[in-house]
Amino acid sequence: MRSALRDKIIKVCQKKIEQKGENVGVSFYAFFANKNDEPELLMEAATWWIQTHQLDHFEKAQKIMEMIKAE
Repeated sequence: MRSALRDKIIKVCQKKIEQKGENVGVSFYAFFANKNDEPELLMEAATWWIQTHQLDHFEKAQKIMEMIKAE
């Protein structure tokens, strides 16, 4: 996963946790606007989320952030 996407995921997860608490859930769509302006990054995130790690649609933001940092 490219570093720009990793940084974006961590930033979004941190923001969600600050706003809604430790138990907040996110999907990979949370890292993108509601328009398809970055299709390659969206597919990269979807591949990492669905194919590589076989995650549920919603996962805890804390878990995702820890997974990204561990890679």
